[in-house]
Amino acid sequence: MVPKEKLIRRLAGVVVVGLGVWLVLPIAVVSAGNRGVVTTMGKPSDEVLGEGIHFVLPIFQQLHTMDVRIAKNEGEGDAASKDLQQIRVKVVLNYHLDPAMAARDFKDIAQNTDEIAVRILEPARPEAVKAVTARFTAEELITRRTEVRDQIAALLREKLTRHGLVLDEFAIVNFSFSPSFTSAIEGKVNAEQEKLKAERDLQRIRIEADQKVASATAEAQSLRLQRQEVTPDVLALRTIEKWDGHLPQVTGNGIPLLDLSRVAIRK
Repeated sequence: MVPKEKLIRRLAGVVVVGLGVWLVLPIAVVSAGNRGVVTTMGKPSDEVLGEGIHFVLPIFQQLHTMDVRIAKNEGEGDAASKDLQQIRVKVVLNYHLDPAMAARDFKDIAQNTDEIAVRILEPARPEAVKAVTARFTAEELITRRTEVRDQIAALLREKLTRHGLVLDEFAIVNFSFSPSFTSAIEGKVNAEQEKLKAERDLQRIRIEADQKVASATAEAQSLRLQRQEVTPDVLALRTIEKWDGHLPQVTGNGIPLLDLSRVAIRK
């Protein structure tokens, strides 16, 4: 067996070698999608370190990394419209930490991006939603949804920028209204559809009536022109055109006519 004193000396040697290597190689690495902030004896530096290898003073300095990649945040909460309708709003957004603000946020807010989002984004999101929905009636929240989304995004972007967060995308997933209001909206939509259908039917009837009047007018005009053009010569010509080459068998008084084709000529 190895004597106890010898084992202790070996362990001490390993510790000394490890400490020596650590002192000789004061290297710190900032991974892709992150930024580094160095603290010296606990005091953060104002410098933001980019991706790659950096040198720090062992024992005295420590490297902290801040994630600057795009992250997703979503939430759902209650709000009220301009006409005091209760609304349930669900939104989703993408954001990231401004790399240039990593050191300031590390010093003033939190030492990681997730904690910064909890402290800044979580309260700012519902506040922006409530502030904007109060500008529109419940019906306008549906018919002007794009405008509502843009206004919420603008207000939220302004709040986040002050704290070093960048809003990349914002979307309203859903508006939920009370059952009574939903029924009222459906009834109004159905009434509008029925109105449009009645207007289309009335327009079709008017068009068909106009077509019939136009057709009758054209026919009457045609007959009038025909009456103006009828003359004795035209009537005689039409009679000749209709004659089949055979003489009538009776006169107008019912007296049979003599058929000369059947009479034999005697010499």
